[in-house]
Amino acid sequence: MRSCVRSTRVLSPVFFPRLLLDVRHGGAEVGQRGLRCSPRSLAAGVEGSSMPLPSQARVVICGGGIVGSSVAYHLAKLGWTEVVLLEQGRLGAGTTRLCAGIVSVAKPISIESKMADYSNTLYERLEEETGVKTGYMKTGSLCLAQNQDRFLSLKRLASRLKVIGISCNVIKPKDVAQLHPLVNMHDLVGALHLPGDAVASPPDVSHALAVAAASHGVMIHERTSVNHVMVERGHVTGVETDRGPIECEYFVNCAGQWAYELGQASEVKVSVPLHGCEHFYLLTKPLQPPLQPNTPVVMDMDGRIYVRAWQGGVLSGGFEKNPKPIFTEGRNQLEIQNMQEDWDHFEPMLGALLRRMPNLDACEIHQLVNCPESFTPDMRCLMGETPGVHGYFVLAGMNSSGLSFAGGAGRYLAEWMTYGYPTANVWPLDITRFGSLQSSRTFLRHRVMEVMPLLYELKVPRWDFQTGRQLRTSPLYDRLDAQGARWMEKHGFERAKYFVPAGKDLLALDQSKTFYKPDWFDIVGAEVKCCKEAVCVIDMSSFTKFELSSTGDQALELLQHLCANDLDVPVGHIVHTGMLNERGGYENDCSVVRLSKNSFFIISPTDQQVRCWAWIKQHMPNDPQLHLEDVSWKYTALNLIGPRAMDVLSELSYVSMTPEHFPSLFCKEMSVGYANGIRVMSMTHTGEPGFMLYIPIEYALHVYNEVMSVGQKYGIRNAGYYALRSLRIEKFFAFWGQDLDTFTTPLECGREFRVKFDKDTDFLGRDALLRQRQEGVSRRFIMLVLEDHDCELDLWPWWGEPIYRSGELAGVTTSSAYSYTLERHVCLGFVSPPPGAPPVITPDFINRGDYEVDIAGQRYPAKAKLYPFSSLFAQQRRRKDEMELSNFQGK
Repeated sequence: MRSCVRSTRVLSPVFFPRLLLDVRHGGAEVGQRGLRCSPRSLAAGVEGSSMPLPSQARVVICGGGIVGSSVAYHLAKLGWTEVVLLEQGRLGAGTTRLCAGIVSVAKPISIESKMADYSNTLYERLEEETGVKTGYMKTGSLCLAQNQDRFLSLKRLASRLKVIGISCNVIKPKDVAQLHPLVNMHDLVGALHLPGDAVASPPDVSHALAVAAASHGVMIHERTSVNHVMVERGHVTGVETDRGPIECEYFVNCAGQWAYELGQASEVKVSVPLHGCEHFYLLTKPLQPPLQPNTPVVMDMDGRIYVRAWQGGVLSGGFEKNPKPIFTEGRNQLEIQNMQEDWDHFEPMLGALLRRMPNLDACEIHQLVNCPESFTPDMRCLMGETPGVHGYFVLAGMNSSGLSFAGGAGRYLAEWMTYGYPTANVWPLDITRFGSLQSSRTFLRHRVMEVMPLLYELKVPRWDFQTGRQLRTSPLYDRLDAQGARWMEKHGFERAKYFVPAGKDLLALDQSKTFYKPDWFDIVGAEVKCCKEAVCVIDMSSFTKFELSSTGDQALELLQHLCANDLDVPVGHIVHTGMLNERGGYENDCSVVRLSKNSFFIISPTDQQVRCWAWIKQHMPNDPQLHLEDVSWKYTALNLIGPRAMDVLSELSYVSMTPEHFPSLFCKEMSVGYANGIRVMSMTHTGEPGFMLYIPIEYALHVYNEVMSVGQKYGIRNAGYYALRSLRIEKFFAFWGQDLDTFTTPLECGREFRVKFDKDTDFLGRDALLRQRQEGVSRRFIMLVLEDHDCELDLWPWWGEPIYRSGELAGVTTSSAYSYTLERHVCLGFVSPPPGAPPVITPDFINRGDYEVDIAGQRYPAKAKLYPFSSLFAQQRRRKDEMELSNFQGK
């Protein structure tokens, strides 16, 4: 690393060319006291390369940075013994050594904010617990807004943070100037003040965690590299290091930048999708007068920069639009050194800093730091047990928030290893949300170039990644694209959002970004209307599809054990069921078709492909007569929704499709057009009449063309997932991953009828549900219809909005959509009794409350129900006779 020469150099752009010359050609290296401490050996518990490794351990953790040290600390706190922490260089000498040292709860999803909040609390007490100075100081932070959309996003964040008990305040520009002496507030419209945020020295925090872990018996060995992880019969058995083998039951990959390469070095390759990018920040010499260390951190996301106090001066970095990916070839370094300075690359962030803090223009520069950070394909860290190897855990990919996340993430992973699950819903971070398809180095390199700028980009609801697209597509992709499909991506699969009619301004529609009524509103409304009055086709090929078969009753016995509903039904019947864990929570929500006596077709959500497979395999006996196959790629799925769907299929199959001949939740293998072997199922996942067609992919285009041709006389049209979402939410249908998770039971979301307590098999979660049925539930899934809310002028609910009951916080929304039938917004979510009230929630509790939904700080009254609003549908029909909704009778 280089610093500028001792002569005075300032931040003003006038001096920038000369400064660049000085930095490139002169000056001695200057350390970063207090931020980039030299790694230190522990007084006790750490061994150098001269001490022998233990021959066996219970768990081996690879990576001695702040993340690995946190995992070791929390495992020790939970009573684990025989824990070994291995570091290929010196403790804390990787990315940890170069972190900017900011601990902030301003994160895009609640679980990340919870992790950061816990980390903050942990670091605050760590010095007292260990005697190691950590540089911790509570400074607070200011998230600035230069425009109204950013301000709205901060207001939405504030509402969400208050739900989880984090103090925050939406403030005016003049309040910003009072809290921070350097901020130019003249172009601001507002800000969010987070008084609990803090700064700390990451290497010192890491050192303190390691000291505490060592004091609880954790063995720490520096300068020890893990060459590969040994696996037998799908289980971790040990690690091979450059100093010899260690037998172990568990392995934790906390290797940071090198987690991807380490995953590939396992005897069974483990996918750890992350990639490195260069990350720059600037250090200045002390200001005159020196900036106080408790000055709030500034996050100017519209300017793409952050600024904190540092030794009387400032530390300022950011997330530029044109990041520089590194180590694509897997280049390895024992200790990450400060990489080459690039002032040309940093210049836009320097300009943003001077615009935000003009008084820095005469400030002397101390150093420009360039350090590597690892990023993941969706900006969320990677946590949990890998799907292919039992006992192999991962915690990596912190997306430049390692200090904020390390404490909380280490805690959750330690709980996961101890209890079999963490104490919070960490599905958004679960490594099983990815599969091997996201492990392409080319994909990762391109995606992280998009991800890094997105960290500070304004993200409106339903935004989509632009890189790594068209990775998985239906055979109908080109056909649908030519008809105006607009696409979104789920688990790498392209899915149509809606279809733009001819003559619309496609460019303007694609660029429409808003928290208010979106430009696609009328398009989706027309698709919904067609689903209700005629017939629509939705390509749903992305759904996860498995076939489970056996020579005897093994397949049925396994499903009866895994599923809460009864799968011992006649051949051809479809069963909607949850796969539950021991706590009664949903591990999967699926539809199962009995194809034959010993063969079943399992349909699950798109993003469950890896997770559901791992769950079933985990519980499958080692029986060669029992076979599970992923057939997701073998079938194209078309959803025919609407009252005329039966007419279209009748013409194409010459078979009556009326309910008398084709009852609900039934499956037949039929011919459609010239194609044989089409699995036709009487369900639509929306509550509307219609059929799902599972078509062997070689017939997909033929069947689609035939359906569209015959359907012309019935008013057929294409539809997308936005229409599907509106239909399912107004019918109170919960979806896994949005409304349901591993902590949600069927009794809490009105699905008791899908639990068969009296079936012969003792299914997973049965005992927990029996206890809950006896004791009562402490939260309930409800439907809310907004009242006194103008969809044209008011902010829209999307998801994550606080729910208030009789003026008290009661829960949060999990899904929201506009109901074109009710002409109002419908929200789904969970509510619980307030503190001090009886913990059991009853229908009477739901019905007696007055409800409001908080959208960016403004509350809107809502009517709540435990079941769909059939009475409101009836009222709407009477008021809208002219809309010819006669086909709604009886629904």
